[in-house]
Amino acid sequence: MNEQLQSDFDKIINTSKVSKKEVSLKKAFLKKFIENGFPNRKHEDWKFLDISQIIKKNIGNLSFFNDYSLTNKVDPTIFVNGLEHNKIVFLNGKIEKIDFSYEDQNKIEINEEIEKDNTFDFKNSLIDLNRAFTNKVLKVLIKKNYSLKKPLIIYHSINDKINSKNINLRLDFELEQNSCLRLVDFFSKSTNKNFVNIFYNFDLKKDSILKNYKLDKFRNNNLVYSFNNIEQDSNSVSETFVLSSGSDYFKNEINSDLKGEYSSAFINGILSLKENQQHEIRSTINHLVENTKSYQLIKSVLGKNSKSAYQGRIFVNSKAQKTDGYQLSKAILLDETSEFNAKPELEIYADDVKCSHGSASGSLNENSIFYLMSRGLNYQHAKELLINGFLLDVVEKITDPEIKILIKNIVGLKE
Repeated sequence: MNEQLQSDFDKIINTSKVSKKEVSLKKAFLKKFIENGFPNRKHEDWKFLDISQIIKKNIGNLSFFNDYSLTNKVDPTIFVNGLEHNKIVFLNGKIEKIDFSYEDQNKIEINEEIEKDNTFDFKNSLIDLNRAFTNKVLKVLIKKNYSLKKPLIIYHSINDKINSKNINLRLDFELEQNSCLRLVDFFSKSTNKNFVNIFYNFDLKKDSILKNYKLDKFRNNNLVYSFNNIEQDSNSVSETFVLSSGSDYFKNEINSDLKGEYSSAFINGILSLKENQQHEIRSTINHLVENTKSYQLIKSVLGKNSKSAYQGRIFVNSKAQKTDGYQLSKAILLDETSEFNAKPELEIYADDVKCSHGSASGSLNENSIFYLMSRGLNYQHAKELLINGFLLDVVEKITDPEIKILIKNIVGLKE
């Protein structure tokens, strides 16, 4: 693999306009990745789902070079209907469309540039891989006192032109004071097996609001890793919702640093898996100052031979008095071969806090099914109604009415 990595890295450098300093930075990240390799069960954060083995089993040999000089035609059928929205379209890892026609253009700045900084140090080999091979960084700035009129949907689409590829994306969002962004990450169908590695960085200034909805609904053969870093100033709010259902493998990792007083982070997720899928959510909420709040609710519904995991960590600094932190995970196992793993963590160094966690898993209640059948439903419809009620609780946590309706329709949930 190392020979393939080095060969593909050289191709990236030769086809990109990068300075010697930038080449040196990328080489340093490549060296770190080669030293550590793909994460495996020896790493505590990957103890439940071993991505190294999953890649070997599902893809085999990966190619790390993508020719971004090629233009791909965007298929308009991938666009979400019934919701007016702004668009950024990634096709095979390349930006093919940017459309903010609903917005005041003077209130938004969008730039693509080569990464020039080395300020992040997450000790994460997949981020090292991303930063070595990312061609450009997409940076979006929402200016002071501006709220986007319409949601922004980022489409992640892969066509049949590529197979067994590693696609690396980096997106940076800065929300200036008192600004608001509604962001939907929408993963489209794909038949070929690729590994998609995405690094998001969100910088939320005072009084800003981020509502981020990650929708992986449609069945596809890709393996996806998404790392989301959220830095929050005083009185800022981040709301992250995850629908994890479509890909063969998907791990959403969310790191939120609550650096300003009265900042809040909310993470809610659904892992609804069919046969042989493996999905995970791992969250870390760092309460670093007084009067901060976090809430997390994750629910899983697992089919035959599927696996889900939730690792949730709440860290409370010694300065972070009056912290309010809560997390809960629940799972329904629909088959004896399905598997759910939970690892809740509380690390608290302050004494005036309110923090709690909990986890529960089990099968559907047969008495409840029998009751519904006695009211005229067949067995399958009774199961679906119970699952619908189980998941609806999470979707109801969504604070944006438009997006809530969209997600209910995508999931097929009814009141």
